[in-house]
Amino acid sequence: MFTTQNANGPSTTVHSTVVTPDGVRLAVREEGDLSADLTVLLLHGHCLRSESWAYVRDQIDPNLSVRVVSYDHRGHGDSEEAPASTYTIGQLADDLHAVIDAVAPTGPVMLVGHSMGGMTAITYAGRYPAEIGTRIVGMGLVATAASNLSDAGFGRLLRNPATGWFQAAVRRAPGLMRRVKHLGCRALAPVIETAEFGNRKVSPRIVALAAAMHNQTPITTMATFLSSFRTFDETDSLGVLAEIPTLVLCGTADLMTPLTHSVTIAAQVRGAELVCVDGAGHSVILEQPAAVAHGIARLISRARAASGDTAHDASGDSVGARVVLAA
Repeated sequence: MFTTQNANGPSTTVHSTVVTPDGVRLAVREEGDLSADLTVLLLHGHCLRSESWAYVRDQIDPNLSVRVVSYDHRGHGDSEEAPASTYTIGQLADDLHAVIDAVAPTGPVMLVGHSMGGMTAITYAGRYPAEIGTRIVGMGLVATAASNLSDAGFGRLLRNPATGWFQAAVRRAPGLMRRVKHLGCRALAPVIETAEFGNRKVSPRIVALAAAMHNQTPITTMATFLSSFRTFDETDSLGVLAEIPTLVLCGTADLMTPLTHSVTIAAQVRGAELVCVDGAGHSVILEQPAAVAHGIARLISRARAASGDTAHDASGDSVGARVVLAA
């Protein structure tokens, strides 16, 4: 473990490693008020890393007094690669359980997951229902789905035979496919931009960050998780989320997990708040971090109100669930 002082304020950033039960080392980052009562745990998406949350982390109001934890999933970022057979959403849910045990063994925890991170959080709720409402006091599901990924948007490509051929090629000749991926990064950049971002102008710096995270993701990681996406169905896990405040947030121009997925989730979770960010795409956490951070702030306030703790409520918003169209 090592720490770095934040030059812009009194908060400290702590970098550490959590070893999963099967021996995979996960890179963890903690920042904010490290002595806070509430831990907000951010889960990133497929082919990204915890850095994808950087702009949202910067927008979280320090007056909320929360500790913010994020980590790289196995096979992503600074975490170790693992056997391809473990690249499943179920395994990521078990990894999440290990991270919570290691970095937040006591006290309330709020989970906020983007895309595959949201799928991980939903799966965690189904696998560890006793934790929901006891340890886990709030859930944020950002640009994600609970099932039927292959029915809409770019998810339809999961049913395309070419996807299976790509996965088979990676299994049979990973070295060759790594080189092909490296050579194709520049050519694929416009495709990534179209798939990830909405219909508003996005800073070239943000587009470059998203492309870099995709390009740095190992080809085996990229390919193998697709099988888990194709069969993903955690609809039955949504019911338990009615026990805690839940935020469902999505961009209206999301082509990867279209808004219909978020509407479906919100309809099945009693009391969920649905936030629709106008014009944002799948990478809403990069495009509109302020809107996402505001949604998280409301979720924190709702969770604290539900537990009777309003001392740290900095939002001034009411607690009731609602549907919001964010500009």
